[in-house]
Amino acid sequence: MQEASLEQATGKKDVILLSPTGSGKTLAYLLPLLLTLKTDDGSVQVLILVPSRELALQIDSVFKAMGTSWKTCCCYGGHPIAEEKKSILGNHPAIIIGTPGRITDHLSKGNFNPETIHTLIIDEFDKSLEFGFHDEMAEIITQLPGLKKRMLLSATDAEEIPQFTGLNRTVKLNFLPDASEEQESRLTLMKVISPSKDKIDTLYNLLCTLGSSSSIVFCNHRDAVDRVHKLLAEKKLFAERFHGGMEQPDRERALYKFRNGSCHVLISTDLAARGLDIPEIEHIIHYHLPVNEEAFTHRNGRTARWEAEGNSYVILHAEETLPGYIADEPEEFILPQVPPKPSLPEYVTLYIGKGKKDKINKIDIVGFLFKKGNLNKDEIGRIDVKDHYSFAAVSRKKIKQTLNLIRNEKIKGIKTLIEEAK
Repeated sequence: MQEASLEQATGKKDVILLSPTGSGKTLAYLLPLLLTLKTDDGSVQVLILVPSRELALQIDSVFKAMGTSWKTCCCYGGHPIAEEKKSILGNHPAIIIGTPGRITDHLSKGNFNPETIHTLIIDEFDKSLEFGFHDEMAEIITQLPGLKKRMLLSATDAEEIPQFTGLNRTVKLNFLPDASEEQESRLTLMKVISPSKDKIDTLYNLLCTLGSSSSIVFCNHRDAVDRVHKLLAEKKLFAERFHGGMEQPDRERALYKFRNGSCHVLISTDLAARGLDIPEIEHIIHYHLPVNEEAFTHRNGRTARWEAEGNSYVILHAEETLPGYIADEPEEFILPQVPPKPSLPEYVTLYIGKGKKDKINKIDIVGFLFKKGNLNKDEIGRIDVKDHYSFAAVSRKKIKQTLNLIRNEKIKGIKTLIEEAK
């Protein structure tokens, strides 16, 4: 798929690339950019539009990990636009990655010149081109007179692509059929029967039965996510929630805990069905039936990625029937009459109130936790350093001892707040 994309990179035709979630689409469009970006050009050359801030951050992270000389700027709502403007004017990024709303704001303020952009990429285009984004997308694309190349990517095809995208001569690279069949062979679909319409007890029993393996529970609405999260917490089952109504730092913290093993259950709307790079998810649980087959496909695409196997569970109460897009009757997953108690995650996340802008890096944090926290290598998990703060995963067995030892200690001579992430 990536080779096919590279072959089309320097051609004159626009590209539509369809490939399953987790198959490497991000590199399929970032690698070809290296053939078209000019090294002696300080202007914005490429615009990548995405439907969510999480996907924007993920793409930005992947490109930076490629270690090229070109700079990027990631633009999305939920934090000050002034920081992004400063980055655009000061760093002269070749690539801007952003959500439609925030890119529209930048264009209206004249924060970058759209006329120099020669390549437009729309990731998760079927979502980005939905009705709610139409006006903003059309407004942005009409301001890009210098476009020579358009590339649209998704894990599901769209019946119709709006004319304002400007697609003219196109080549479609469709890697969905074979890959989908392969993924289905690695995905086991099961149904779980709930005795009552309120499925919370059944969900609790299922999660306890699945133990410490990673699970995403999908609900159809934000208030349902909040309710399920609250009720599970009352039952002493540790989970994080994730939806578009949350503040950005809270969403980032929830994802970080889920990725680093501080939490093995994430309760979410369909926002988590797309664009998130969370490896090794073993179980997808449909607490609510998704609204259509496309949503069902994207949810299930969170597991059984690459060569891994995964499980998908549909929770049904007695009066519910399977939707038409589930053709074959799934096998019933029988829950034990007395489920085990909820398992505790292996790690706890530490919040450290300093980051890259304070000249703090991963090596500094590891050294600090070794020396001051008296931790061994196998007692420290994933570490992420953001601009103004950092997260570190620490063994649950050692968290109290560690917090006592590092209280009032400094990192690289800097005093900072260190506490368990809330």
